[in-house]
Amino acid sequence: MKVHNRLLTALPREVSEKLAPHLKLVSLERGKILHLPGETIHDVYFPLDCLISITITMKDGSTAETGVIGNREMLGVNAFMGGSETTQTEYIVQIAGTGLKTDASVLLDLFDHNKEVRDLLLRFTQALIAQISQTTACNRLHVLEQRFGRWLLESQTRMESDELLLTQEFLGHMLGVRRAGVTQAAQKFQEKSLIHYSRGRVHIIDQQGLEAAACECFKTVGDEYNRLLGAK
Repeated sequence: MKVHNRLLTALPREVSEKLAPHLKLVSLERGKILHLPGETIHDVYFPLDCLISITITMKDGSTAETGVIGNREMLGVNAFMGGSETTQTEYIVQIAGTGLKTDASVLLDLFDHNKEVRDLLLRFTQALIAQISQTTACNRLHVLEQRFGRWLLESQTRMESDELLLTQEFLGHMLGVRRAGVTQAAQKFQEKSLIHYSRGRVHIIDQQGLEAAACECFKTVGDEYNRLLGAK
């Protein structure tokens, strides 16, 4: 499988050549925290074959995912949005893999001096806002099974694989529910032959069936990404 990041491939050729010497290939293990709330963003990441969650933790310690970053996105938009270059969110690697890392100041310079880069990153920011907004409504309005199905599809799209390495504990953490809730949702999907789940490995068996079981949010966000950034 050829790994790539869709934002990087969308850059003009002359920009790609200028940026290439500043990109460093890095391995990102599961559970690694790339940014804590309040920290200044010094580096930005372009995931290749890993998955990163944007999470918010409340004062009582409960945590929920507000967005997901994979090979359709980059991590660290605040670095070129001005202001304090920080955020209240935490970025944590959910599925291990690789990504390309660069100094935030390099991307900010390109953003400030190249209109094509600026337009692309602003369209991406709009797409990311759409994803986070949709997730907010999804978490409030849709039942666990629908959200579980959507989350698997969002992960599959970014990993470009039907095999996902995910523990129930981590899934519960990301969905904001107890592990038992994830177990029940996974069992129901297995009974319907939509997925097979065993020891932290999810295999998507029936793509169309899973899309039917998931909420509308997967398609809504996908359509918005395609409108703003082009179809895959």
